[in-house]
Amino acid sequence: MQKQLMGQRASEHVLAKQLWLQDRIHAVSQSLRSSALFKSVRDERGDVPGWVLVVLMTTGLVTAIWTIAAPRLSAILKNSLDAMNGIR
Repeated sequence: MQKQLMGQRASEHVLAKQLWLQDRIHAVSQSLRSSALFKSVRDERGDVPGWVLVVLMTTGLVTAIWTIAAPRLSAILKNSLDAMNGIR
């Protein structure tokens, strides 16, 4: 009987701690939502011209590197495949 009572008290204690933690998380999230930083980030629509520029520059770099490296990469691949054929 005493063990059951102790187990029930421990469960109540854990439940009280969980409720307290949920309350604190809710309070913090509410204060963050009301902050100016959150509102300014939420209202941000994104910088489309910036992203377009990043995509175009990345495409240009990949194309330039591929153009320069393609012959060497082809040679490396050919040598590797020839070496694998020689193993058989």
